[in-house]
Amino acid sequence: MTDIIDLDLGSARDGLAKKAFSALELARTHVQAMEDARSLNAIIIETPDRALADAKAADQRRAKGESLGAMDGIPIAIKDVFCTKGVVSRACSKILDGFSPTYESTVTANLWQAGAVMLGKTNMDEFAMGSSNETSALGPVASPWRRRGDNRPLVPGGSSGGSAAAVAAGVGLGATGSDTGGSIRQPAAFCGLVGVKPTYGRCSRWGMIAFASSLDQAGSFGRTVRDAAIMLRAMAGYDPKDSTSVDRPVPDYEAALTGNVKGLRVGIPKEYRVGGMPAAIEDLWQRGIGWFKDMGATIVDISLPHTKYALPTYYVIAPAEASSNLGRYDGVRFGLRVSGDNVLDMYEKTRATGFGAEVKRRIMIGTYVLSAGYYDAYYLKAQKVRALIARDFTAAFEQVDVVLTPTTPSAAFAHGEIAGDPVAMYLNDVFAVPASLAGLPGVNVPAGLSPEGLPLGLQLLGRTFDESGLLNAAFALERAANFTARAAPWWRQ
Repeated sequence: MTDIIDLDLGSARDGLAKKAFSALELARTHVQAMEDARSLNAIIIETPDRALADAKAADQRRAKGESLGAMDGIPIAIKDVFCTKGVVSRACSKILDGFSPTYESTVTANLWQAGAVMLGKTNMDEFAMGSSNETSALGPVASPWRRRGDNRPLVPGGSSGGSAAAVAAGVGLGATGSDTGGSIRQPAAFCGLVGVKPTYGRCSRWGMIAFASSLDQAGSFGRTVRDAAIMLRAMAGYDPKDSTSVDRPVPDYEAALTGNVKGLRVGIPKEYRVGGMPAAIEDLWQRGIGWFKDMGATIVDISLPHTKYALPTYYVIAPAEASSNLGRYDGVRFGLRVSGDNVLDMYEKTRATGFGAEVKRRIMIGTYVLSAGYYDAYYLKAQKVRALIARDFTAAFEQVDVVLTPTTPSAAFAHGEIAGDPVAMYLNDVFAVPASLAGLPGVNVPAGLSPEGLPLGLQLLGRTFDESGLLNAAFALERAANFTARAAPWWRQ
């Protein structure tokens, strides 16, 4: 029999239904796994007492024959960007030290309503600004994976690196993430997981600590497509408290996973072949194309001509919105306060102390592009290019049903390897950013290993609000790739 700790979310839910074990046993196993994995620094706030209480309540509901939610008794971790009532929520920034919300984010409230069990809060890049989880005020996260023959700690990707590392290490059966420019899909690729960014507006942003409001979107991590589909359905839904939330039914994503992709039109964009891309990435992409052909899909070459402008466009729009959103942190109402000689001095000292280097960099860039004389030249022009990028995808989806690309231009890198080069770090999101700018759903599917034995992923992009079709294509790809590799549990030694 498979050990409880080795089960994926869907299998654990099946085991609970068959009464092969209790929710309390499941929770205890994962609380112990959380303690064993502290060296990864993936979970920055542990809530074991709550996890056990949630699990007991789930067992009682099951014993009484009550109606059960889709996530009943399933232990999960929550990215620190989601406000959780009574549990410190700080987006891993010093400026929000001690902030304990009196309210619950809509996404997490939906998960608790579905019966999910909370293990704790996961580490992340400060205010979700980063691609490696090295900018957190609480220290970097170590990936559970190691290069073959090399014990240097690797990054798990970012900004949702703590969530990805926790699921990859078997700490949680699933985890929430947020994706602004690839912050779910890239860490999922680095850690060998399925990571889903739904259409912008599918999940409520209410109660999420904002980075870039027109881009931020909640999503899910799982070991399998089924896991991520189960969790996403529980998270999604219309929320009148969020003006960007879209009022439309949430399908049963799990039920859509037939694996039948015969006749599916799969687009291959020529612009995603970038200079210097490792041969292993190109080879995996070609294998992915071959798998879809073998399953009866039709491969269609497409062009997304404005792709080359996506990264610079993103790094104008996102910092501009961050500059505006982070203006609220001044030491007056909540979080860190550094005393000064007067109010202005207090503002300056609080913000200088409370924000990390990457956050300061983006605030300064954003303030610059929004300033008088530069707004038209940078921010307004970036918004026009964003519209062209979205138009490219609209035209492409008249010819195809999904788009297949690599998820990242490389496998995971070591701590400190490119941290000193912001441009090199930003290039990690080159394949993920276009879909974020267009508001499209995307998913990473783990599909192979690099020559160093590290996970590599393929990305599928779909039409707006067609997560069902997208996830079914991902399910078929997952079965064809048959990725079963797991990180050796060195952190338990």
